[in-house]
Amino acid sequence: MSCWETLADYGLRSLGVGERLLPRSDFTLCQQVVLIGSGLIWNIYFGALALTSGFVLATGLALAKAARSRWLRKPAEWFIFLFRGSPLFIQFFLAYEALVMLPRQGIDVFGITVETAWLTRAWAGALIVLFLNTAAYSAEIFYGALKSVPKGDLEAAEAYGITGWARFRRILWPTMLRLGWPAYTNEAIFLFHATTLVFFSGFPAFQQRGDALYYANYFADKTFNPFVPYPIVAGYFILLTLGLTLLFGVANRRLNRHLAPNQRPRLKLRPQIIR
Repeated sequence: MSCWETLADYGLRSLGVGERLLPRSDFTLCQQVVLIGSGLIWNIYFGALALTSGFVLATGLALAKAARSRWLRKPAEWFIFLFRGSPLFIQFFLAYEALVMLPRQGIDVFGITVETAWLTRAWAGALIVLFLNTAAYSAEIFYGALKSVPKGDLEAAEAYGITGWARFRRILWPTMLRLGWPAYTNEAIFLFHATTLVFFSGFPAFQQRGDALYYANYFADKTFNPFVPYPIVAGYFILLTLGLTLLFGVANRRLNRHLAPNQRPRLKLRPQIIR
């Protein structure tokens, strides 16, 4: 089988397209590269959806933590503390155990049966955990940026009669993003790396449609040689990190376009080894 045929058969296998059975013997380098790359689609899925949805929740949590009202501030503080204070792997485990205890036949809500079985699948349950986790970390980043907004900017806005929602949309929120974007970039990179933990969590892959680490582990078990599939996974994530750095760099330049070129902050990659 040529490499082009392997790509056609296994390129989208993680999505259920192409060959259903995994190769059993005579593993080639092309098969490992293609199948692991196919599994990377799920890692991108987890990271992209958790990041975009978590961004919205993180903004709300940061504003709630900075609010004067105790009823808004305290729930936000405890939510952030809870998810930042516990390991992500433990969160996966506890979430799966909690979701498994839901009635298999669904929950009756006002006469309507709401299905719950899908929550124990990796594509949904693991995504929820990643969403809540990154929202907590991002909220702390945005909160710090929010507290660092120069008071002069806010006073100038009030002097011009810009208050309420207009002040938040035109002054507070853009400045918060500009100040917090370098740290948020590193959080986004870590989040995509953390998607590999889905393989070790209790959430099962559907019909062997796993992520990149799922296929890497398969080849390592079959060939008894982990020094080929795992470096392939690392290579894919290095390329993914470079792509994220470029993408967030474009956004960073957009946020700081009003500054002089020598005053624009540059993104620095600072991976979090221990979290």
